[in-house]
Amino acid sequence: MRITRAIKQQMLELLEEHYKNTTTALQYTAPFELLIAVILSAQCTDTRVNIITARMFPHYNTPEKILELGQNGLEKEIRDCGLFRSKAKNILATCEVLCREFDGQVPNTFDELIKLPGVGRKTANVVLSQLFGVPAIAVDTHVFRVSNRLKLATGETPLTVEQELMRSIPKEKWSDAHHWLIWHGRKICKATSPACTVCPLNHLCPSSKIKI
Repeated sequence: MRITRAIKQQMLELLEEHYKNTTTALQYTAPFELLIAVILSAQCTDTRVNIITARMFPHYNTPEKILELGQNGLEKEIRDCGLFRSKAKNILATCEVLCREFDGQVPNTFDELIKLPGVGRKTANVVLSQLFGVPAIAVDTHVFRVSNRLKLATGETPLTVEQELMRSIPKEKWSDAHHWLIWHGRKICKATSPACTVCPLNHLCPSSKIKI
């Protein structure tokens, strides 16, 4: 099946119909909390991150408070998160930068965000989109997988997929579409055993296991 611009538009309309008004599953009450939650979410489920932050944030939810923990203290707080040692190191370094250069506040530009230790394109785009309303597409494992399967965007790296999605999706819908793709990946288009039989896009998807 050749995936034309018209077919891509149909896919996006169906995704919007099924996942309209979805947002991040990460729980937070302040910009700094979201930044830390997204850093923790690398190679870790949002469910696990929410367990960790529910335990940690009532006591340590500012750069200053986390710096007081030190490496060993922070490692103990996030020990049940994947890559906890390197994440603790990056979070502490980020807190130092925030206190030194941004008066403890989360910066609101891409270039400033990616200078923070542990913050890459995905994290920066999530923060910009979720906190500051900046149109952005953060490519996590779900967005990467679903985009390639649907051929909304094809690429071997998150950056190439992000760039192609930006061309395929109207800018005003970038941030929303990011969530549609994530939730579709979580609920239906899973990494193993995708639920093609109940997928609302199976008649359009070139990777569908359902023969139309």
